[in-house]
Amino acid sequence: MALLESSAEAHGFARLDSIQDLNVSYDGHWRWLVGKIQPDLVDPGFRGRSQERWLLKEGLVAQLHSGPQGQKKVVRRLAADGSETMQVWFNGTPATRGAGLDAAALVVDAYSLFLLGPMLLARNAAPRRAIALTLGGAAELKQEGRSLECEVLQVELRPGIGRSDMDRLELWIDRSTHLMHRVRMTLNGLESTRGALVDIDTFAHRRVFGIQWPTRFHERLLRPAPLDVHAWRLTGLDINRGESPEELDGPAFRGRALPDAVALSTTADQS
Repeated sequence: MALLESSAEAHGFARLDSIQDLNVSYDGHWRWLVGKIQPDLVDPGFRGRSQERWLLKEGLVAQLHSGPQGQKKVVRRLAADGSETMQVWFNGTPATRGAGLDAAALVVDAYSLFLLGPMLLARNAAPRRAIALTLGGAAELKQEGRSLECEVLQVELRPGIGRSDMDRLELWIDRSTHLMHRVRMTLNGLESTRGALVDIDTFAHRRVFGIQWPTRFHERLLRPAPLDVHAWRLTGLDINRGESPEELDGPAFRGRALPDAVALSTTADQS
């Protein structure tokens, strides 16, 4: 717990409760083979770029994905008791497929973890999950020409990521900066990915609003077979527009939630 808390603090945990609404955008590229192997999770016709809106205190996340076949809107709410409400629309039409809803839940939870890292686990609002922590020892992480000495924090989550009963994670935490640079995780929240193991590396952190945000991400499948599957980047970020839950709800954003996240290239680093 001390390692988790020190890493959360290094990421800017003290400022997290000052965020009423968080607005981000992503752009990325999937390896074409992955869409063939995992069509429900990857959803290549609809997942390329995304605009995402979070109301952290309300437990509300809304994602608007865009791809060659149109737009996919996801709205996920977590109640104080940990119960979930999930809605998905494809080009304005509500989705009813179970696998599609399970995949959307997994993506919402996973991307929350990638962006917020140890802050998400330290916060554990509600609390939603039982979290068991153990130390996994030292590990060397080679990343973009650098060699990082990391402490590995092993995590068991119940419930897990998305609609999984349980998932296991490893957070690779830089011994020098205490920032998380890798998440190794199981993907038990979707029947077609059960038993899979992936590494997600986080790069190029920038301090905005007193928080260290990773701005580049890379995903590599480890099991059942090693394969680079996804690379993406944070393209926009702005905070505290004053959005309401009603502006995030439904098949499209409205009001203050509608404008794109402010381009990260125009956002100055802030403490």
